Parts: sequence; C-alpha cells; structure tokens
Amino acid sequence: MQFSDPQRGFPRHGRQLVMAMAQPERGGLLPARAGPRRGTLATTACMETLQVGYLHAVAAAAGCSLSQPFPDNGIDWHVSHSAPGHTVDDEVTIKVQLKATYQVAPHPAGPFFSFTLDNTHLAKLARTPVSVHKILVVMIVPRSREQWLRAGHDHLDLRHCCYWTNLAGHPVTGRQRTTVRIPTSRIFDDRALCEIMTRVGTGGRP
Repeated sequence: MQFSDPQRGFPRHGRQLVMAMAQPERGGLLPARAGPRRGTLATTACMETLQVGYLHAVAAAAGCSLSQPFPDNGIDWHVSHSAPGHTVDDEVTIKVQLKATYQVAPHPAGPFFSFTLDNTHLAKLARTPVSVHKILVVMIVPRSREQWLRAGHDHLDLRHCCYWTNLAGHPVTGRQRTTVRIPTSRIFDDRALCEIMTRVGTGGRP
C-alpha cells in the first residue's frame, strides 16, 4: 500500500490512498505462494487417515452407518445398511479392510492391478463360509501429500480412487505375502456400496 503526493498531479484534497496491486512476474504468473507447513506425521499414517475419510464420505452418501471394532482384530470397519428390500434381515453388515498405496499410477491400465497382502490378512479375508461378508478396499493415492486434496466452493476432491474386491476363497500362495488382483472396474463409491449391500441383503455375496 502506498500514498501519493498531491504535488505530483493529484487534486489538492489531501493525500489519496492508492492500492498497490501485485504485479505478475515475467511470464505472466503471479509470485508463487509458499506451501503450508505440514505436520511430521508419517506418510503411511496420513494415508490411513485419508482413506478413512474416503470411506466415511462413501458411507454417508450411501446411507450407511459405520462402526470400528475394538480391539482391532484384522478388520478395520463394519458397514451397516438398512433398506426395505433386504430379505435376510432389516439391516445387513459387511466387514471392510482398508489398504492404500502410492506405488500404482492413477487410471491403472488393464482390467486389474496387483497388490500384495500379508498372508495373515489374506487368510482372514479369504475365509469361507462366513456369516458376515468381507471386502478389501485399496486406495491409490499420489506420492505427494500436496496432491491428495483439492477444495473449492462447489467441490471437494480426494485423490485418487478406491477399488474393492471380495477375496473369499482366494488361495495363499506366497511364503509370507501373496499378490492379489484388484479389478479396475470395481470403483468404490456410494453406488457400488449400495449395490454390494443390496446383494448381501438378499442372501448373496458382495
């Protein structure tokens, strides 16, 4: 902000207040704004928090309730859904295991991408038969936390995307870890969750 001198051609009404506008740098861009100071929490912990936020958003849009087992016995969340069309019960529940990775690029090419699970986790997800079905949800995130979220007046973007699969009956093949295939056609959003719950609510599998 600067003040002009009335002796330099301005009317003699005292000094006029003139706003100094930020001028673009060479190339037509405004000076870059310094990035925020992000916390020192480990990236893997932040990835877990981001995916929980994604799950909450999907559950809210699908009209589902969430509960978290305590203590955690290898399953992250229980998701419940009530609807008049359910025939096995008025409310049905599935168990959800969350995983996240930045080692897979967004928009994976092909019908699936590979993801590696500890055999203990896979054995729990692959168990069959079960009274409560389980699904695995894998989120692909950017490597940089600066790219995880974008907000505007009419939108909130969480990047990149979650995909789901049902691993019931999947064999354990590795000594300690096993690679599974995650279908790229199974994007996990509110519509997908409602369809999963509709199938489970009529006695089917996810």
